[in-house]
Amino acid sequence: MDLIYTSTRQGKEKVKASEAILKGLASDGGLFVPETIPTLDADIDDLAKMDYKQTAFVVMRKFLTDFTDEELQNCIDKAYDSKFDTEEIAPLVKADGAYYLELFHGATIAFKDMALSILPHLLTTAAKKNNVKNDIVILTATSGDTGKAALAGFADVPGTKIIVFYPKGGVSPIQEKQMVTQKGDNTFVVGINGNFDQAQSGVKALFSDKELAKELDAKGYQFSSANSINIGRLVPQIVYYVYAYAKLYAEHKIAENEMINVVVPTGNFGNILAAYYAKNMGLPINKLICASNDNKVLYDFFETGKYDKNREFFLTTSPSMDILISSNLERLIYRIVGEDNDKNQELMNSLVNNGSYEITPDVKAKLKDFYGNYASEKETAEKINDLYKKTGYIIDTHTAVAAKVYDKYKAETQDETKTVIASTASPYKFTRSVLTSIDAKYDALSDFGLCDELSKLGNVKIPNAIEEIRNAEVRHNTVCETNEMKNVVVSFLSK
Repeated sequence: MDLIYTSTRQGKEKVKASEAILKGLASDGGLFVPETIPTLDADIDDLAKMDYKQTAFVVMRKFLTDFTDEELQNCIDKAYDSKFDTEEIAPLVKADGAYYLELFHGATIAFKDMALSILPHLLTTAAKKNNVKNDIVILTATSGDTGKAALAGFADVPGTKIIVFYPKGGVSPIQEKQMVTQKGDNTFVVGINGNFDQAQSGVKALFSDKELAKELDAKGYQFSSANSINIGRLVPQIVYYVYAYAKLYAEHKIAENEMINVVVPTGNFGNILAAYYAKNMGLPINKLICASNDNKVLYDFFETGKYDKNREFFLTTSPSMDILISSNLERLIYRIVGEDNDKNQELMNSLVNNGSYEITPDVKAKLKDFYGNYASEKETAEKINDLYKKTGYIIDTHTAVAAKVYDKYKAETQDETKTVIASTASPYKFTRSVLTSIDAKYDALSDFGLCDELSKLGNVKIPNAIEEIRNAEVRHNTVCETNEMKNVVVSFLSK
């Protein structure tokens, strides 16, 4: 029996997994969600013996039911290979009483690789299954990491093109260099004069532009998304929480059915939503700890039940979290309002029209699995310094936000439950912010000089992702205003 996906908005669209992956966004502007969250019925002793690929197959099989076993295994084999610099794919490192789940060992040294290594294969397989003749155009907005991971995943994949929009001046120098040097005849990168939320809203508007869809169809193209609005991004992210739990059990760090906490540095809400889905599948997760930076719209939501993007926008040292519209939160809202399409649509309309919405106390009570807090810029820097001095372990700014929020959670609750912290990016992506947190003297070094220093300090080899851009030529230098995004897309696809 196939698992069916439906839209969070009008709910009239009912599709199989492969169709949901192909479309990316539902026709009514909603996000695709499974009608039921499947149960993880694998025995923990069996999971404990599995490597990452085997775990991925067990978890993803539950959600992608219209893929054959052979198709799914082929996608997994192509994704989790030598692109990752460790056979474990997602190692767990214990430091200062918590387990850091390192999700940055892929080609672009950020957690987005975990899903974006497999999405191109899921998408091209889905296109074949559904007899799609058009080329797929991946249209994506990025706050820093998704862009490069998607570009790397889709570069030169036959039958696809990819266009990435990023906020010019709103990503780290390394993140920008990774994107603008991307090779591949089917890749396009555009800086916009605006922030991530404006880029994301612009991309969503292009998805719902019916005239543009007709124009592109006539040229042999159709849109899909590599953002975490695509269910093909979300499902692979569930895997690493299951894998982490099984590894802790295999190493006798936890007993069978022992609860763990999960801490996730959160911007667009996809990564922590994957942990929430894992919990709803039956994984023994106690608290889902949602960590924000100074753009603390999610913290305020968990505190008050009001989501309000009408506030000052901060550019921080954890730019992938510099987001005021957390798209994936809609999937959680849909679930906690009782999968009521009309109610969810009303709340999302309020977000568009007023920049805010508020849930009732009854609905807010359904958020008891979550704890929200935030870390200021000062606290983030202090956490990097403190952890390095105590343990010699160096974390990036986003992971530091999570670690600091975990400190606050423990201080408030005295909860000693064993805890996994999602370490979402390599410190090599944010070298200046990381090293100046350890010692201000490092600010005098160049971006790549900082990489060399970090390697010495942390005794960790410089990742290939850094070495390959050190002297790479800039291949993408288009910059546009937000109201020019449509023209830019049409121009690229007319070449």
